[in-house]
Amino acid sequence: MNTVFIAGHAKLPSGMAAKSIFDTLTITVEIDRKYGVIIEASCTLATGHGREFISKLLRGYSLQDGIDKPLEQLTSSYLGKANNALVAALKDLYKQYEVYKQG
Repeated sequence: MNTVFIAGHAKLPSGMAAKSIFDTLTITVEIDRKYGVIIEASCTLATGHGREFISKLLRGYSLQDGIDKPLEQLTSSYLGKANNALVAALKDLYKQYEVYKQG
């Protein structure tokens, strides 16, 4: 298999619909092993629309280039209560990617 599955987690703020289902927000990505490009992305937001929005937003970015660009896109495009949790989960995911790259 030429892909890797990586997950990042963050605590959800109170008052969110997803909080009644999950205590944490998770972003998962499937990436190309060689180039670090996000092939597929998912998250545990409560609505399908929110999950699809995050998936579209992250697809195509290479983690080899860092996460500044996707973080910028996320903070300027997602204006919901989960913004800080999504940012934290993406940062955690990137840390997991760095651990993977170190072997």
